[in-house]
Amino acid sequence: MLRLALSLALLDPTGIAEVPQLNVPQPRVLTPHGDRLGYAPVPRPYTGARRLTGVLLGRDPVSRTTVMCGGAVIGSRSRSLVLTAAHCLYHEGRLLRRLAFLPGYDRGRPPLGIWPAVRTWVPARWRSRPYSPQLLPYDVALVGVARRGRPLEAVTGRGLRPMSTTRGTPLRGLELLGYPAGKRYPGTQLYRCVGDAAEAVSDGPGLMVTRNCHAAAGGSGGPALYGDAVAGVVSSSSPLGDAKGYTVLARLGDRPFTRMFARADRSMRLNPPRT
Repeated sequence: MLRLALSLALLDPTGIAEVPQLNVPQPRVLTPHGDRLGYAPVPRPYTGARRLTGVLLGRDPVSRTTVMCGGAVIGSRSRSLVLTAAHCLYHEGRLLRRLAFLPGYDRGRPPLGIWPAVRTWVPARWRSRPYSPQLLPYDVALVGVARRGRPLEAVTGRGLRPMSTTRGTPLRGLELLGYPAGKRYPGTQLYRCVGDAAEAVSDGPGLMVTRNCHAAAGGSGGPALYGDAVAGVVSSSSPLGDAKGYTVLARLGDRPFTRMFARADRSMRLNPPRT
């Protein structure tokens, strides 16, 4: 099992432009034309799962810092849910305000609109414990967005199919999507990385790690795709100065995620907020 020594820079991409980011060893880079971290820009126009992926913006009410994470539309009966990482809803332990999701975000523009968040769901332990590596197996959240005349999926297309996997399930050929920021990354363009993932810890629903990708700040919350389904979200990474970097993925484990998803979808379907 992996001994987690994680970089908290993924939680807040501000002020990290000068942090050295070293290489994933070249033989481990699986992404065609992948860079030193295993990532490559996604060609435009964004289609399919890339169109469903975007940024989640929130405001820290105390520091007034704007925090950016990734997120993706997840298919639901309510057609109004976004999948992200649980830590993306907090900054320094404080719940973010004025959350909004911008699907298909590209070069600073939201071509598919700005969707205000109206409800959020995280595993119970995220509401009662400070951030720590022990929370990472539960680093998954859902965001319900308000209808803008019609539901989110009516604009973006059908959301990603959730793929729940049990602890210990290895997945080869995952595609990670996100908006890395910092040194050599603009934070406004979608990037992808291809990686094989194996089990990292034995706690809770489990946790995956890929040594083919070294996620930079701003990449948290982006989807980990397996074919046409989403198997997890980018949670964190080894320190950015690690010459053999890796990325940690929170899997969509069976019971914890399935129950949270059912509650969120029912709430948004039976009582859909509108703008």
